[in-house]
Amino acid sequence: MSHPSPASALYAGAVTHVRTRPRVHKLRYRVFWTLLDLDEIDGLDKRLKLFARNRFSLLSFFDRDHGAGTAEPLRTQVERYLAQAGIILDGGPIRLLSMPRVLGYVFNPISVYFCHRPGGELAAMIYEVTNTFGQRHSYLIPVEAGLPKGAAVMQSCQKDLYVSPFIGMDIRYDFRLTEPDERVSLVVHGSDPQGLLISAAMYGKRAEFSDGAILRTVLRHPLLTLKVVGAINWEALKLWGKGVRLVRRPPPPDAPVTIVDTRAG
Repeated sequence: MSHPSPASALYAGAVTHVRTRPRVHKLRYRVFWTLLDLDEIDGLDKRLKLFARNRFSLLSFFDRDHGAGTAEPLRTQVERYLAQAGIILDGGPIRLLSMPRVLGYVFNPISVYFCHRPGGELAAMIYEVTNTFGQRHSYLIPVEAGLPKGAAVMQSCQKDLYVSPFIGMDIRYDFRLTEPDERVSLVVHGSDPQGLLISAAMYGKRAEFSDGAILRTVLRHPLLTLKVVGAINWEALKLWGKGVRLVRRPPPPDAPVTIVDTRAG
């Protein structure tokens, strides 16, 4: 008997990057993500053979792969950060778009949390960035009240975590994303004082969260984690070969989350 999940889903698509200077550099890779309603994960674990929470499976979700990196339930962590920003969801859904563990391995350059009020209105976005040095930092940005359903969410913040050894810290991120539906998309522009430096985008098409869809998706995108990590290192090598200078890595920020005051400025 089929028991489709009302919110959790798979999204298969691609990631693109375009660097504008001092050397033009472009890349595109096919990847996939899971959209997980944090309140549905245990139910998915129980009814699916190819997905598990906090244990090995073809696809799996470990709470420690996100947030503080501990076994504390992720929803508890997210609600605490939201409360620090003065946002109370009152039990509204939190949905996480990220890459899953595939055969026990995962690396997520960026994970996106859609935080909703009980009526479905978006209250805040959290952009969780992980670098290849084992550091993680999140940007929590409230969503403007009254945003029409389906409208693009457009937000900005200053960069606080060192990510690429070829990009400095004086960067403003501009996010443009759509809520997951039949498709999902996120565009991130990184600009320095001279203007646009890098544009990254991810987009995908929805599939149901079922054993059959998991198997088909993994077969179409084999070795996802190794592909992502390998691509990061390969593209870094090509940038170095083009003569792009390395930037020294500063200490990570003291706080795990940057709470953006959208009223400022």
